[in-house]
Amino acid sequence: MLTTLAVENYRSLRHLVLPLARLTLVTGANGSGKSSLYRALRLLADASRNGAVAALAREGGLQSTLWAGPESGRGTQGTVRTQPVGLRLGFAGDEFGYALDLGLPVPTTTAFNLDPEFKREALWAGPVLKPSTLLADRHNGTLRARGDDGAWGEPRPIRLTDSMLIESASPEVLVLRERIRSWRFYDQFRTDADAPARASRIGTRTPVLDHDGADLAAALQTIRETGDAAALDGAVDGAFPGASVEIANHDTRFGLRFRQAGLLRPLDAAELSDGTLRYLLWVAALLTPRPPELLVLNEPETSLHPDLLVPLAALIVKAAERTQLIVVTHALPLIRAIEAIAGERASTLTLVKELSRTTLDGQGRLDEPSWHWPKR
Repeated sequence: MLTTLAVENYRSLRHLVLPLARLTLVTGANGSGKSSLYRALRLLADASRNGAVAALAREGGLQSTLWAGPESGRGTQGTVRTQPVGLRLGFAGDEFGYALDLGLPVPTTTAFNLDPEFKREALWAGPVLKPSTLLADRHNGTLRARGDDGAWGEPRPIRLTDSMLIESASPEVLVLRERIRSWRFYDQFRTDADAPARASRIGTRTPVLDHDGADLAAALQTIRETGDAAALDGAVDGAFPGASVEIANHDTRFGLRFRQAGLLRPLDAAELSDGTLRYLLWVAALLTPRPPELLVLNEPETSLHPDLLVPLAALIVKAAERTQLIVVTHALPLIRAIEAIAGERASTLTLVKELSRTTLDGQGRLDEPSWHWPKR
């Protein structure tokens, strides 16, 4: 389980070190930095697939995502920078910790001068980075890792735009890479008339709902056959009393059928309201028969009727029994419902913005989890 998340110089996240629980709720006013925190987590996950550089390019490049304010203090915009420009992301848990430092390249004749480079990466054992706990260390274009005997192996070259999570064959790096790759993100499913979830599709066993919800019918049928069918029925009936979900199978093409009290025939996915369809998508995502190491939800309350927030809260709390969850939300009713069900198992973090800088409400420097960035 992750216990600490650290971000530095990403948009409004000038310096943020957050404690994480089994179930962490991240909230705050509009513009407080919730979306930036969600994107920072996704960037960390992208590094395990060598996609961090491309992900930053889609956001306008490293220059567009870097903290735009002064380096320190309460200075004004335009302060001359004296420190190397860099975006830092990292996390730690009881077993492992990992951090990366992305910076601007030295200008050359290449046409890719805006591609960020990995200036430093570090993997260590335990929750805090120390020289004695380092397992793999990358400094610019050089990578080294400890062997089975604990001694450092020979340094080897690595491309500046490649993460060591891809290039290193160290057993500890491979384990960490697969753990990060298991992280799962869901961000505002489409529910418009042409949404993928509304169409019937060829069905195969689907223990993990796709990010766009296209395989919703197959995912629900998989839960019914190999997962917690009782929880599925309870989640639907709890939100829509007397309702149930069926999956129609026409020559291997699966279609969703929603039976509701008072109706003479079931409704198919194309007929469902946006809120009903979105709730069923969350049912499929949260009752997955293959829970990930970390599940991150971004504003799951979108388009849901207030009456559905309590059933959604119950689903989230149940999912947290099997996986670590981070829920980014601005819906206080959802937060209150989760807190009422989970009690002390849920930790609520409120982000605030001061002088365009995101901070954790009530957290002073001495309240931060212990964290040390690897130096360039």
